[in-house]
Amino acid sequence: MKDNELKVFSGSSNPELAKKICKAMDIELGALTTKKFSDGEIWVRFDENIRGQDVFIIQSTGQPADNLIELLIIIDAAKRSSAGRITVVLPYYGYARQDRKDQPRVPISARLFMDMIVKAGANRIIAMDLHSMQIQGYVNIPFDHLFSRPALMKHFREHGLFDDPNLMVVSPDMGSVARSRSLAMYMQKGLAIIDKRRTSHNNAEAMNIIGDVKGKRCLIFDDMADTAGTLVAAAKHLKMEGASEVICAFTHAVLSGPAIERLKNSEISKIYTTDTIALPKEKILPNMEIVSVASILAASIQRSHVNESISDLFYEFKVES
Repeated sequence: MKDNELKVFSGSSNPELAKKICKAMDIELGALTTKKFSDGEIWVRFDENIRGQDVFIIQSTGQPADNLIELLIIIDAAKRSSAGRITVVLPYYGYARQDRKDQPRVPISARLFMDMIVKAGANRIIAMDLHSMQIQGYVNIPFDHLFSRPALMKHFREHGLFDDPNLMVVSPDMGSVARSRSLAMYMQKGLAIIDKRRTSHNNAEAMNIIGDVKGKRCLIFDDMADTAGTLVAAAKHLKMEGASEVICAFTHAVLSGPAIERLKNSEISKIYTTDTIALPKEKILPNMEIVSVASILAASIQRSHVNESISDLFYEFKVES
């Protein structure tokens, strides 16, 4: 066995995505055993030699919290197995919304868990569609930020959204304006902005719409949907302002709490999301299409392995600052 061979392993959070990534690279998923003792403690073991190898660990860190603990244990096992380089691949980084101290006596959990990943032994991090770009600056190791847009844009083009002259891109809040403007420019569509005001955690009320959406087919684009309150409120206000149809697209389908019921009863006719988070069957709605990002992650892993540029994959989708 030669040193620096590419090895890909998966935690328990999204093994199907890991299999798709390995299939896209035409390699076998690495052998890794994970199990829990009767008291809930997590135990892992690499079932093949990784000494001196270029190891990539795929794990989303959303709920349950065990996903994060399992990731840290896998990293530690890789370090103690003398892996040559350890790259953590985060299709979805949970806790990313806790990225600043916006009120007294609260944590910055996004920083805390990044510190833990590095301390455990990660040499490099690859993450997709972070809620906040500043998270890249929390660590002093190489950090590659990926975008789901190439996969979604390919899907939109194949399904005729680019050809619809009546389509308009809508930013669900002021924080998403740069992302939505970039998308609107790429698709050559108009842009509307929703002035959203959050009343409490997981509760949002859309207040004003900037732009004329009357008679338009509105595409709301966001990085994630948690309780779906923002999306549902936005869709309601867009319809009140005369939008002919509301469709939405988001990368990370967190869909917690009342999200599914809200979406079922909303004004949204079509939902596009990705497979960064593994969804159980009960959360997959009839009007939902899941677009795989496996090819993007696979290309990024391969380029990282041979020290080629990853940013070239996303040049035409660059978000404006």
